[in-house]
Amino acid sequence: MNRPVPNPGILDIAPYTPGKSPVPEPGRKVYKLSANETPFGPSPKAIEAYKHAADHLEDYPEGTSRVLREAIGRAFGLDPDRIICGAGSDEILNLLAHTYLAHGDEAISSTHGFLVYPIATMANGATNVVAAERNFTANVDAILQAVTPRTKLVWLANPNNPTGTYLPFDEVKRLRAGLPSQVLLVLDAAYADYVSRNDYEMGLELVATTENTVMTHTFSKIHGLAALRVGWMFAPAHIVDAVNRIRGPFNVSTAAMLAAVAAIEDTTHQQMSKTFTEKWRNWLTEEIGKLGLEVTPSVANFVLIHFPTEKGRTADEADAFLTRRGLVLRGLKNYRLPHALRMTIGTEEANHLVVDALREFMAGSK
Repeated sequence: MNRPVPNPGILDIAPYTPGKSPVPEPGRKVYKLSANETPFGPSPKAIEAYKHAADHLEDYPEGTSRVLREAIGRAFGLDPDRIICGAGSDEILNLLAHTYLAHGDEAISSTHGFLVYPIATMANGATNVVAAERNFTANVDAILQAVTPRTKLVWLANPNNPTGTYLPFDEVKRLRAGLPSQVLLVLDAAYADYVSRNDYEMGLELVATTENTVMTHTFSKIHGLAALRVGWMFAPAHIVDAVNRIRGPFNVSTAAMLAAVAAIEDTTHQQMSKTFTEKWRNWLTEEIGKLGLEVTPSVANFVLIHFPTEKGRTADEADAFLTRRGLVLRGLKNYRLPHALRMTIGTEEANHLVVDALREFMAGSK
């Protein structure tokens, strides 16, 4: 039977698998801790701005997201003309791959890097090259050793999802200096708002001072606008010009744009969320560690929990145990982490319930 055939390599791509959504059951409260969503929701000001947009749903959005680019520029001290907005940072990552990758090219990502990277790479006919990590952290030397004449792009999530680890800014600069000038370095700073380390920088300085580095960010995490799909990129002018040539003219809705402007201006809401996250991230790391489980040190709004491999104590069994109690975490087989679960930092109630359930699980397995 004759029928359309996908381009070579498309059917080799493993589809992105999101964190599972809980199925409500009568009489049981369910806590979704699988998708790194903020437990606070968006700023009330963002909700109000979103509602106001309903008065003009017949109008197309302004095609360049000007008001949002200007708001981002004010918040970070950036030139709005060097900012592109998208339907989540995922769209921008795919636009970058479409702009700079083709058949025969290579792009490098780390062992446990964000799953969108190999998808975007392979969707454009390029080869995804995996650089080994060290202690669940991107390794600059391994990335540089993976570079070949076919390398066109390097993906680096900093902080990384799903490990929660990060590279200090000096290491990021060393990476940039060691890459050939024609290789584009993409710094994905989706979780940057949660970091409070003196040696961390989200990448704005490198973008401002080089011609071959971009930084992407999102409104889905600390701003709580995941349902609206809003992201942005700061890049050199020549990259902005190239990507804008293929970007859809109305890729960010008016409602999303206005809500994002209100969200980025509500610094009080952001600081509240960051302070809460730091407190409970430290608490969860310590309390889960007391149960005999290893937790990778995280700077993001989630923790990576490692489980033993012996029967009765595995990550799969822990996942099933927690799910039966309405506690939904993220399994990580597709991230090459079959013995780990990722837990979003939730409400105080949810955090306590997970620790109590894990204590029961570990006691019952002995």
